Amino acid sequence: MIQAIAIDDEIPALSIVQNFCNRTDFINLEKTFNQPTEALKHLRKFPVDLVFLDIHMPSLSGIDLYKAVQQDTMAIFTTAYAEYAVEGFNLNAVDYLLKPFTYRRFLQAAEKAKDYYSYLKAKEKTTEQYLFVRADYTLVKINTADIVYIEGYDDYLKIHIAGQKPVITRMTLKTILEKLPAHQFVRIHRSYVIPVRRVENLRNKIISLGEIKLPLGSSYEENFLKRFNR
Repeated sequence: MIQAIAIDDEIPALSIVQNFCNRTDFINLEKTFNQPTEALKHLRKFPVDLVFLDIHMPSLSGIDLYKAVQQDTMAIFTTAYAEYAVEGFNLNAVDYLLKPFTYRRFLQAAEKAKDYYSYLKAKEKTTEQYLFVRADYTLVKINTADIVYIEGYDDYLKIHIAGQKPVITRMTLKTILEKLPAHQFVRIHRSYVIPVRRVENLRNKIISLGEIKLPLGSSYEENFLKRFNR
């Protein structure tokens, strides 16, 4: 099921999208917004898979709003102005709907989003599940599912692994993040990277990974909350 929201300054246009989504069994339209700034605030706290987004809005254009969305989100632009379509495609939009559009045309765009969503999910499943690092002049293979957390010390790391001694390797947190599956790990502090699936709770800026408690750094809080809420 694709989780979506719709944003349009015209309420009748939102009603049409709502009606069409209700007729489409693979899209759950969570909310609608006629104030784009409110929608942006919502997206920053509660990411979704897809946004139906009007391009021409007086307070904040759909183009600018989509550029401000930091997480990966699919977009289907809606507009009454055909000249805006090219700019929408430059932002890698899934499709654009020229108002007024029929349900048949809406469904074509929705099917494109469904296909791309399926592709992304399949890509996640086939992501490399092993990490190779050099430690003590030896190449060590680490199952990413066994990583409890990673601790950074300037130019070397201590990789804490379930049921094993930590592996110490000369590398930075930035470098190891580039090697890890992006959807599985998140940086929470200048000194820590953790697997999202091991997070049990967050309280007073302390993240619990079972018995392990790690601090959430202020500059990493917004990104972590997006991932954790999702």
